[in-house]
Amino acid sequence: MIARITRILLLLQLAAVLALAALAAQVWQWSNAAALVFACSMLYLLRLAITANNFYLAARYRAAIPAAFRLDWRDWRRLFWQEFDATLLASSWSMPFRRFRQRPAVTPRGPAVLLVHGYGCNSGYWDGMSRVLARTHISHHALDLEPVLGSIDQYVPALDAAIQALCKASGQARIVLVAHSMGGLAARAYLRRHGAARIAKIITLGTPHHGTALANFAIGVNTREMHWNGRAGQGQPSAWLQALAASEDAELHRLFVSIYSHHDNIVSPPTSAHLDGARNIELAGIGHVALGVDAGVQKLVLDEILATTSTEPVAMLAVNPAHPLGQ
Repeated sequence: MIARITRILLLLQLAAVLALAALAAQVWQWSNAAALVFACSMLYLLRLAITANNFYLAARYRAAIPAAFRLDWRDWRRLFWQEFDATLLASSWSMPFRRFRQRPAVTPRGPAVLLVHGYGCNSGYWDGMSRVLARTHISHHALDLEPVLGSIDQYVPALDAAIQALCKASGQARIVLVAHSMGGLAARAYLRRHGAARIAKIITLGTPHHGTALANFAIGVNTREMHWNGRAGQGQPSAWLQALAASEDAELHRLFVSIYSHHDNIVSPPTSAHLDGARNIELAGIGHVALGVDAGVQKLVLDEILATTSTEPVAMLAVNPAHPLGQ
């Protein structure tokens, strides 16, 4: 679905550019080349404005950034352009044209990995990460979470099927999940229903474990479930997130490695990605979409995968059986 939507949007953008170029050539008597450059520039500026608006909205709800993670103007400039480039790549190339299901390694190394994308994305988001895993000979699968605007709980059956398929294909009893943004919440919803017997580790990138205020500006049941209501330090997670947390055993979070940036332009407040009991890795100067394509983050993820040596099943209480949603 997302691949189809992004392709349609690309066609609409192309049509808009050609129409604007024709209008400029007719009204101002510009050459076709000049009119086309003008139209492309307008589209480019529009996409720049969308990225800038995300940073603006995130800043409205962000708490004070710890001193150790503050940036100077050069770092902010790099942060903005890296995030803009990442969103341009994802929406114009990887998500429309690079989605995939299975990329097994001929001579596998380490645990098998399932890649789980976030809101409004598909498996193509992981194109860059997939190349890193392939070079390291790590077998990995990916899936598309649908319906796009459905409840996060609706993704659990597909996630369960993908986990079982990867365990069977790899011959491993336990695998590693690498999840971006909402994908981390889908992983937690899976654990609530199925437990952790098949999971060796879950690595989340920019997952709003306690919600994000920017979900208020998006559509879908899943965005309502990801709400953070109020400003940093003064709000609270959505009822869905509170129920999810209440259903989890404290030991469960030891499975998680949460990697997040204090300058995330979608998860706001950024500390929403901090998960108590997990191994939390705090970063600076990286935007939300860029978390999946940043070379430093990719190395962190790869190190965490290769450090996961045990793929044998273990007994672990994943949910509170007394909680109605943990049944």
